[in-house]
Amino acid sequence: MASSDQPPYRRPLRQPAVWGWMGFDFAAQPFFTVVITFVFGPYFVSQLAPDAATGQAWWAFAATVAGIVVAIGSPLLGAIADRAGPRKPWIAGLAVVQIAAVALLWTAAPGSSLAIAAALMVLAQIAAEFSVVFNDAMLPRLVHKDEIGRVSNVAWGFGYAGGIVFLILALAFLAGSPQTGRTLLGLVPLFGLDPATGEGARATGPLSGLWYLVFVLPMFLLTPDRPRAKKVAAAVTGSLGDLAATFREVRRRPALFRFLLARMLYQDGLNALLVLGGAFAAGMFGWTITESGLFGIILNVTAILGCLGASVLDARLGSKPVVALSILCLVVATLGIVSTSPSSTLFGLLAFAPSHATGFFATPAEKSYIVFGLLIGLAFGPVQASSRSWLAQSVTAEEAGRYFGFYALIGRATSFLAPAAVSALTAFAATRTDPTSAARIGMSALIVFFIVGLAILWTTKGPSTRAERPLA
Repeated sequence: MASSDQPPYRRPLRQPAVWGWMGFDFAAQPFFTVVITFVFGPYFVSQLAPDAATGQAWWAFAATVAGIVVAIGSPLLGAIADRAGPRKPWIAGLAVVQIAAVALLWTAAPGSSLAIAAALMVLAQIAAEFSVVFNDAMLPRLVHKDEIGRVSNVAWGFGYAGGIVFLILALAFLAGSPQTGRTLLGLVPLFGLDPATGEGARATGPLSGLWYLVFVLPMFLLTPDRPRAKKVAAAVTGSLGDLAATFREVRRRPALFRFLLARMLYQDGLNALLVLGGAFAAGMFGWTITESGLFGIILNVTAILGCLGASVLDARLGSKPVVALSILCLVVATLGIVSTSPSSTLFGLLAFAPSHATGFFATPAEKSYIVFGLLIGLAFGPVQASSRSWLAQSVTAEEAGRYFGFYALIGRATSFLAPAAVSALTAFAATRTDPTSAARIGMSALIVFFIVGLAILWTTKGPSTRAERPLA
């Protein structure tokens, strides 16, 4: 049995090495939360581009290119890392690419090249997503299987804490409104940043790179890595065979195969809900970037609470109940938001008198939407963290790299399905009803992804204390 001060740790939350590993999530999350979702992304669409339609098209194209590269490259790089040994050198090399790319986002002033800004975002996102694969693959060797669920959820919540701190700082002190010239707190942006040229939003690029550089260091300094096994050239040659073997092997591990199939569906629904939920609310209620940012803060705060609660439940009950309960919450939340219109909620069972109130989330319908948003926040962290722990408990430390790469592929391979379903159903409904109702009908397509994913998961055996062996 391993001693308490050597990995895999049985009391992981007392170990600096584990906190160093969790620091990666804290370091990485601001890029996803602030740069991609709530600050630089909206700036790219609304200010950098000549018009919103052009900006949306370029932003979607950049996300698509990054997604394709990550989907194709993750399994291969994971297999290479399994043969080569250490994960940290890969994370370090990718960090150089990511930090350089986000630092150059400062140059994306209005009137500059959309193509260059989009290319920088593609590079940064590819590097960030690949780094996640390598970091996740360190977990099975670091933490005892009984504690993986607890650590994964705490790490995910820790990551959201990093995202929310950075987002609050950006909205409160850096990113001013082009209309008022003031930040969320009514302050003049720090460093004389000019809202008219998007300097506050552009500054989040290099600042997120600095944040990542500082807070990823504990992982490099404190967390043990695998010893070197083969040279990279030999690892590349052998990894191609490993990757092919993984595709064949996963079908001979029934529980793992069914879990990955279920996760492909509910993760598609979740990704679409996170990407489209803010735009759906903005279209219905006329939310500004500030209100969208506040909604993001609310989601992240509740996500932290959800992950902390799920860390206890996962350790006591296992990953399967946590994932299933989270999906049920997402079903209820999605039903709630599609039942809400500017004048009612719960499909008209609760109607609201006309309101002329002003301020953030002033109308009763907006407050109802926020309540359902709280359910999304409570669920979307645990469903991802406990899914990660499910996989980590289902594979050995030696094969973790290729399986987490395969996990990333599965999460990306059909990522177009849920948005496409929403788009198609919305377009169909738009020919028969008003635009607001059509948008609500379109979003209801996501419920199908959650329910079908849950149905497959329900009949799937959860992870045990031993990795599942392939069937002969």
